[in-house]
Amino acid sequence: MTNSFRHITVLLDEAVDGLAVRADGCYLDGTFGRGGHSRLILERLGSDGRLLGFDKDPLAIATGNALAAEDGRFVVVQRSFAELGDEAAVRGLVGKVDGILLDLGVSSPQLDDAERGFSFLNDGPLDMRMNPDAGVSAAEFIASASAEEIARVFKEYGEERFAKRMARAVVERRALKAFERTGDLAAVLTEANPAWEKGKNPATRAFQGLRIYINNELGDLEGGLDAALESLAVGGRLVVISFHSLEDRIVKQFMKRHAKGEADTLPRDLPIIPKAFEPRLKLLGKPQFASEAELKANPRSRSAVMRVAEKLR
Repeated sequence: MTNSFRHITVLLDEAVDGLAVRADGCYLDGTFGRGGHSRLILERLGSDGRLLGFDKDPLAIATGNALAAEDGRFVVVQRSFAELGDEAAVRGLVGKVDGILLDLGVSSPQLDDAERGFSFLNDGPLDMRMNPDAGVSAAEFIASASAEEIARVFKEYGEERFAKRMARAVVERRALKAFERTGDLAAVLTEANPAWEKGKNPATRAFQGLRIYINNELGDLEGGLDAALESLAVGGRLVVISFHSLEDRIVKQFMKRHAKGEADTLPRDLPIIPKAFEPRLKLLGKPQFASEAELKANPRSRSAVMRVAEKLR
């Protein structure tokens, strides 16, 4: 693995603007990556401000440790943002955080480094783990899972309509030779896909499904959103950038649910609505997308959707 791959931060100014950074505030960057958002947050913080970063990737942590050595206002921990509630509790920050940023998905360095095994375009070991020192690799999963389970992953997390057919092809081929490389798996998936989409590699959706499953991305997101709400102070901001429909649907429904509250579950003639049923979030503005200028500079930003909410109670 190398730490030399370039990363272009998506919706950099928009995301940090959404946090409404106060000079003396306390903020959490749930997906440090290569530190683009964190560095801009630090620029807007004063000497009393604090920033806590999270990432599972050891290379991101190395970058974060270097930043922490330069700036005493910053600390980074190697944990999933799904555990930010536990970390906030240890640090006495529950209900005291002024802003939390979650920039979801896989980073450019992870995609571009063939040794990480995320990409079907760059042949490398079939790994896909954001933390390669923990959990089951994609190769291990493909080697042991049933055709039904592989198809479920392709369908549920990759939204691949030919999931069963592609899963059968994988199981038939692994009986002859185990999958160890991304290029090998991509070739089998491509051949098994009967309807190629214009401008999209036939293995795209299956690879997405594998990556999401291997890293428990949707489960982490659901846990992280709940933890973020509890960690925020009243008036604190939650900013989330999603990169595909499954993520954005979870974020949208979470924010909408807490912005609506649960008053409609109570009897209509109840004279006073208990505080526990009142809204906990206020939605701020409409979903934001990358500008034309950003799209030209960074095509990977084309699927980004940013949502912002403020904690009410």
